[in-house]
Amino acid sequence: MKLKITIEGNTATAILYNTPTSRDFVTMLPLTVEMDDYANTEKIFYPSRKLSVQDAPKGFNPSVGDITLYAPWGNIALFYKDFGYSNGLISLGKITSGIEYFKVKGKIAVTFELEQ
Repeated sequence: MKLKITIEGNTATAILYNTPTSRDFVTMLPLTVEMDDYANTEKIFYPSRKLSVQDAPKGFNPSVGDITLYAPWGNIALFYKDFGYSNGLISLGKITSGIEYFKVKGKIAVTFELEQ
């Protein structure tokens, strides 16, 4: 699945993997949120409900551009820097262009929608 992400007037693109968690995320789209900076490594937000973790691996080792769910907290995390393996982290997809729009300080307004 192809994803269009609008970040304060700029457009990034991503692919979402065909997993139960990613498919559950798609049911929430289109979605406009404010993403907070976390640890100068990722942008995060909390969806309005918990996403499915069916058939998810125990953890994941994220790198730049990964879109993930951190199941213990229920937040979506988009990594703009590499990070180490984390239990409870589930890969949803990957940014294919526009990662630079996430490498800004503070909060950003973001809209996620399926690319038509």
